[in-house]
Amino acid sequence: MITPLQVTARLRVPVDDTDHVRGPADAPVTVVQYGDFQCRYCGATHQNLAEMLRQRADVVRLVYRHFPIANVHPYAEAAAEVAEAAGRRGRFWAMHDWLFEHQDQLDPVHLSLGVEQLGLPPDEIGAEVERQAYADRVRRDFVGGIRSGVNGTPTLFVNDACHEGGYDLPELLTAVDAAASG
Repeated sequence: MITPLQVTARLRVPVDDTDHVRGPADAPVTVVQYGDFQCRYCGATHQNLAEMLRQRADVVRLVYRHFPIANVHPYAEAAAEVAEAAGRRGRFWAMHDWLFEHQDQLDPVHLSLGVEQLGLPPDEIGAEVERQAYADRVRRDFVGGIRSGVNGTPTLFVNDACHEGGYDLPELLTAVDAAASG
């Protein structure tokens, strides 16, 4: 009998030009993160992923995909849509970082302040989020995660294979180095 732990989940939706990517396009290692801006574990992983990118700048690229767990995190979907609205204006990663750095401030008032702090138009973005202009994009990421076996956050895929290890920096660097040499 094969237990679920013996079957490694695979990334079912390939990375394409609609994804949010940090790092060189030709990097030998791609890390895809399915995350939730309100998830404290994603918040803890955020700094480690940033440091991983810094230490392996020529080796790895990071892809962020939305996986808001709305029944647990009431502001996660709105935060994902705010990130998409910022992305439409070329500021996805700035908003991404702000959201993780202010996880305890993701209510609508603080989100609007964060948008303003980044020099983005809070009224426009607020209206876009209100009418759920980016809900389809967020849903597409979520469904792709489900198809790939994601059932919680954070979930990482390293070169299309689900990362089964931990999320501290040494484990992430080991996974990236193994993927780069393998």
